Amino acid sequence: MKPWLLPSGRQRGIPFILPEDWTPEQALAVVELLDDLREIIWAHYQIPLHELLREQYMPPAHDQSSTTEPADPPF
Repeated sequence: MKPWLLPSGRQRGIPFILPEDWTPEQALAVVELLDDLREIIWAHYQIPLHELLREQYMPPAHDQSSTTEPADPPF
C-alpha cells in the first residue's frame, strides 16, 4: 500500500478515519471550519510563521554555490 502524501510531509502518527457517509454539506462544513481556523492562526502568528517558514525552506547561508558564478568555465 502506498503511503499517503500529506501537505505537512508527515508519514507517521495517529491515523484519522473520515466517515464515508458524510453528506457534501457536512464535508463542506468541515472544510470551511479548517479554512477559518487556518486564517485565524495565520492572522495571529503571521510574522513568526513567516520567519519559521523562511528558515525551513531557504538554503543554508553558507551554501552560495547557486548564487555565485564559478571563477573558471567548466569547459
